Order: sequence, then structure tokens, then C-alpha cells
Amino acid sequence: MGIIEKVPAYMEKIPGGSILITSVEDIMNWSRASSQWYLLFGLACCAIEMMATGASRYDFDRLGMIFRASPRQADLMMVCGTVTHKMGKRVKMLYDQMADPKYVLAMGGCASNGGPFYYDCYSVLKGVDKVIPVDVYIPGCPPRPESLMQGTMKIREVIKQQKLKDFTGDRPMA
Repeated sequence: MGIIEKVPAYMEKIPGGSILITSVEDIMNWSRASSQWYLLFGLACCAIEMMATGASRYDFDRLGMIFRASPRQADLMMVCGTVTHKMGKRVKMLYDQMADPKYVLAMGGCASNGGPFYYDCYSVLKGVDKVIPVDVYIPGCPPRPESLMQGTMKIREVIKQQKLKDFTGDRPMA
């Protein structure tokens, strides 16, 4: 005679009689990490690599990543390319229009630290993190689609580690 004599009726419908116990927080993080909508925002040659990653060979769609042209529907901003001081204001405006929680991925040397324009060009911003907080940096000039996919996997790890109480909307600058 075991501890449970009769299996409850609701457990008979579950294959193997197993029950999955988890928290609402884990389910929310899993769903947010598995359905990232990224803002289609390319500024220079890195945008070509971002488009290649969304095309049939690498296929962002299979990871649940859908591009959005509106910042109000996106939760991930990929800054791909050279950001000038003039464009920095627009990047900040688009970032502010995104709903919380939001994440930023800086793709390429130009978006990360000014790239080859760091010393020779006064109009280039020395990294997009001067205007918005960045979660993941992807090095390269331009980085390969495999690097971009790895960067998005790092964003997923960041999302899965978050607590629901962390969504206050006030993120410190990086």
C-alpha cells in the first residue's frame, strides 16, 4: 500500500501522472524571452548583417523574434551602425517611446565605441551608451550573423534572470 491509494481524476489526464510546478515569474520570463520583438533600426553596414540574420539562412523568426517598425510595439532595440550626435537624439527619442521592459543591443564597433571614426570624426558619437543604456555589446566591423544570434541569446539570459519587481521603468544609465 503506497502513500496515495487512488490517483486524483485531474492527474489521470496528465501523461505519466506528472505535475509541473513553477512560478508565475518563471513563466513570464520564459514567454518574454521566447517572443522578442525587435525595432528595425539600421544605420550603416551592420544593418545589412542584421537583415541577413532575419533572412532565410539564419531566420530570426524561428526564435520567436519578429521585427517591428514601431517602437511602441518593440521590446528590443538593435542599434546597428554608426550613431552621429544628430542621430543620437532620435535614438534616445525612439528608446523613450518603447514600452518597459526594454533592452538594447549595440551591434558593431561603431555603435559600441565609435569604431574607425573614434579619432577622426567629430560628428560621431563615441558609443550609443552615451545616450541610452546598453545591455549587450557585439564586437566586429561588421559582426557576422552568428555573433548577432549569440548576442540575442545573451539578451534572453538577461530576461530569464529578471524578477517581476524589477520592472519599475527607471533604468540607470550604463
